Amino acid sequence: MKVVQVEHGAGSYPVYVGQGLLGMSGIWERHLDGRVLVVSDENVAAHHLGRLGPVLEAHGRFRELVLAPGEENKTVAQWQRVIDDLVRLGAQRDATVVALGGGVIGDLSGFAAASYMRGIQVVQMPTTLLAQVDASVGGKTGVNHADGKNLIGAFHQPTAVVADLDTLATLGNRDYRAGLAEVVKYGAIRDPHLFAWLEANADALSSRLPDMLAEAVYQSVRNKAEVVAADEREAGQRALLNFGHTFGHALETVTGYSQFRHGEAVAIGMVLAARLSELLGMAAAGTADRLHELLDRLGLPTRLPDDIPHSALLKRMRLDKKNRADQIRLILLESLGRAVVRSCPADDILEVLNQS
Repeated sequence: MKVVQVEHGAGSYPVYVGQGLLGMSGIWERHLDGRVLVVSDENVAAHHLGRLGPVLEAHGRFRELVLAPGEENKTVAQWQRVIDDLVRLGAQRDATVVALGGGVIGDLSGFAAASYMRGIQVVQMPTTLLAQVDASVGGKTGVNHADGKNLIGAFHQPTAVVADLDTLATLGNRDYRAGLAEVVKYGAIRDPHLFAWLEANADALSSRLPDMLAEAVYQSVRNKAEVVAADEREAGQRALLNFGHTFGHALETVTGYSQFRHGEAVAIGMVLAARLSELLGMAAAGTADRLHELLDRLGLPTRLPDDIPHSALLKRMRLDKKNRADQIRLILLESLGRAVVRSCPADDILEVLNQS
């Protein structure tokens, strides 16, 4: 087991990365106090909730809430269900929400923990690769609005993150590949050595070799922890973690969260952002092609579908949380391993969309 310590304004918390962590009672003894609500979804609960229950029974009073899966269910209505169950549990300020699932469950549960009694503890237990390398670390929580992703939410840091690599064994190939997109993101924006390592080991990662997978998760969490420590509330460099996400979130919203996994949309968005970087003269020719090639080797989509209206994407991009003074702000590349935030004219964005 490896541990990455995440520093933030109010303290710090550990991210445990290893195998067999779900049933490791010592971890729970360190991070649970009062009553516990475990929130999961139907898919994850069928595989993993049974392993967690006996450990929590030894701790004391807990309740389980199993929700419908999918990004389309990351809503205010589902947030209300979590709040209602905390009330039924008799949860007080020392209670803990345990988020057992992927990014949807983590965001939803974390937002409920942030809201209930103005903030109670949450332990993130990510069971997808995407959640282990990105969504569970850093304290971003929230739910979607019909007009945009994550428009409702709060920063609420977890008490701990428990990334049990064994849970990834039940992950389908499509969801696994979607998680790899976020690993590539870290290399593209700030870690050229990681990017080169991914290029050298793309086949091994696609085959889920355990040692390679463990290293990919650990290096991703290490990168995320460094960014969060420097910029907890996205006032500066943390915005770089949204590379590919402005395009990607717009694509998810326009397609009703039903056509793409989050990581798939981000993969397409990263290629678009890299091509825009070249168009604006920021990155050298060939930067986007190199990124495209790596994502393709990892089995990820890299092109917009032909039936997506570009005007609809641009409309959604105007609602992105990074925008200021009606300017669309994007994360663009100066090189692979170095990214910046830049305001972009709509005409240039449309030109890249039209070329895709």
